Amino acid sequence: MEKFKGALVVGFLRLFALLPWRVVQGLGAAIGWLMWRLPNSSREVASINLSKCFPELDAAAHDRLLRQSLMDIGRTLTESACAWVWPAQKSLKLVREVQGLEVLQAALASGKGVVGITSHLGNWEVLNHYYCNLCKPIIFYRPPKLKAVDELLRKQRVQLGNRVAPSTKEGILSIIKEVRKGGAVGIPADPEPSVSAGFFVPFCAVQALTSKFVPGMLAGGKAVGVFLHALRLEDGSGYKVILEAAPEAMYSEDPQTAVAAMSQVVESYVRAYPSQYMWSMKRFKKRPEGEARWY
Repeated sequence: MEKFKGALVVGFLRLFALLPWRVVQGLGAAIGWLMWRLPNSSREVASINLSKCFPELDAAAHDRLLRQSLMDIGRTLTESACAWVWPAQKSLKLVREVQGLEVLQAALASGKGVVGITSHLGNWEVLNHYYCNLCKPIIFYRPPKLKAVDELLRKQRVQLGNRVAPSTKEGILSIIKEVRKGGAVGIPADPEPSVSAGFFVPFCAVQALTSKFVPGMLAGGKAVGVFLHALRLEDGSGYKVILEAAPEAMYSEDPQTAVAAMSQVVESYVRAYPSQYMWSMKRFKKRPEGEARWY
C-alpha cells in the first residue's frame, strides 16, 4: 500500500509540473482558499498560531491574514511540486531579484565553514536550488514518510552537485564535519527541537522552543552564518532572494543569547512577510512548564 501511495503522489507531482506557471499558482491559491473555507486541521492550527503570534489583530484582520496565509501555503505547495520535478535551471529562472549576494560571497571567501540559515518562509525549494548553484553545500532536511517521495526529493535536491543530510544522528554528524572542514551547509532554523536541544526564546509575542544546533556551530566565530530566504513577488512572477549576515549576537558563547538572536532575525522576516510563513506547521507544540498545550 505504501508503494502504491508513493507512486500515486509522485505521478501526480509529475503531471502537475507540466502545467503553466500561472495555472500552478492559481490552483495553489484555490487549494488554500478551500483550506480557509472548509473546517480542517491546517486552518485550525494556522488560526491558533496567528492568534497567539499577532494578538493585536482584531477578528476581521485575523481572518484576512488567515485567508491570505492559507492561500500562500497552497501556492508554496504547488510551486514546490514544480521545483521537485523540474530541472534546477528552470526553477532558477524564477529568481527575479537578489539582495545581499555579497554577504554570501564574503562568507565563502572567508576560509571558514558557512552555515546557510533559512526558515519555513517563502519557497525554500527554489531557495535550495539558488544556494546550491552558488556553492556545493550539504542540505539538512526532514525525510517525508513516503519512500518514493523521499527518493524523488533526494534526487531533485542534489541536481547541482550538492549533497543532502537527513535529520538523523548520522546526518547531524555529517553537517558538523562539513562545517569544521570549511564547507557549506544549509539548515532551517525553525523546526521545533526536543526540549534538551533548544531554549524557549521570544518569537512573535510568544516563547518558542528553538534549536541551539545552528548557533552552536557559529559560537566564538568557528563558522560564518548567512540567512537566506526566497520570497514570492507580489505579481507572482517569481521570487526575490534576500541574504543577510548573521548578527554578532549569534556568535555569542552563551547559547541562549545566540538562540534568541537567531529567533529575532527569523521573526523580522516573518513580520515583514507574514502571509508567506507556514502557519499550518505545529511550530509551538511544546510549551514552557506550566503553560497549556495549544493544539
